[in-house]
Amino acid sequence: MKRLAFLLPLVLTLLTRPAAAQVYTASDPLAHTYSIVARDPQTGDLAVAVQSHWFSVGTSVSWAEAGVGAVATQSFTNKSFGPRGLALLKSGKSAQQALDELLRTDEGRDVRQVAIIDNQGRVATHTGSKCIDMAGHQQGPQFSVQANMMLNNTVPAAMAKAYEQNIKLPFAERVVAALEAAQAAGGDIRGRQSAALLVVRAKPGAGVWEDRAIDLRVDDAAEPLQELARLLRLHRAYEHMNAGDLAVEKNDVPGAIREYEAAEKLFPQNLEMKYWHAISLANKQQVPQAIKLLGPIFRQDANWRTLTQRLLKVGLLTVSDAELKQILAAK
Repeated sequence: MKRLAFLLPLVLTLLTRPAAAQVYTASDPLAHTYSIVARDPQTGDLAVAVQSHWFSVGTSVSWAEAGVGAVATQSFTNKSFGPRGLALLKSGKSAQQALDELLRTDEGRDVRQVAIIDNQGRVATHTGSKCIDMAGHQQGPQFSVQANMMLNNTVPAAMAKAYEQNIKLPFAERVVAALEAAQAAGGDIRGRQSAALLVVRAKPGAGVWEDRAIDLRVDDAAEPLQELARLLRLHRAYEHMNAGDLAVEKNDVPGAIREYEAAEKLFPQNLEMKYWHAISLANKQQVPQAIKLLGPIFRQDANWRTLTQRLLKVGLLTVSDAELKQILAAK
């Protein structure tokens, strides 16, 4: 209610202006926020990440397409800037040309904030003159950070510094570091509620399902950035799990064990990661070691014991009948 009371006078003013429907509509959220668009100079991957005191900000602000570019549209959000901006980039326009075209046809440009990066790393950013203070943006090599309705005016500079100084981090973690720096510098004057991270490939894959390298959203949380960082670590763990599964398909049991161990180190409390590590050990004729891992798993959830019996039928567990009895007796 406090948020609505704060925004109501501004919204009513906008709604009574001429052409107000092009400035604010019920379908376009008031996503006052901070965000980053960036291109990884090493891989060419593209990212857009955002945090806001608004529900499900990732469904409104962040847009990206593999091999094309990324867009962040915020403040009094014009959602169409996302798909339209990407379409303009795809047609061959640069980031600046695409931004110019979007703003040329938008009567609400003064209350918009938008950033675009294209597949060459060129950036274009606009902070409307009537965005709510503190508002601003800062560009750097192949990235742009932007913020509005911040507690103070130091947020963009803090984001840019964090992104540039964390060059040794993996690309996605580097992008998240910029968001964390924004929060540490004061962040949104209203607080925080949701966050999102989207990373797309430098080039489209054989299918659209291959184009998004990372797609994580925290729609509602007390500490959305902490949750986003946790999900990113979990994503990395499951990258190892997927690599382990692929190794199993290729009958590379040592490779599978290495990958499952790497996943387990990232999230040691995850039963599934421990379980497949144990199954790989059993398939490597290391049944005693497998039993040591499986006993605690079976005690916590007996369904894993039942699943183990079913693995022989599909060839995912290759042990003798005697070894199977030992495994199922694990406590």
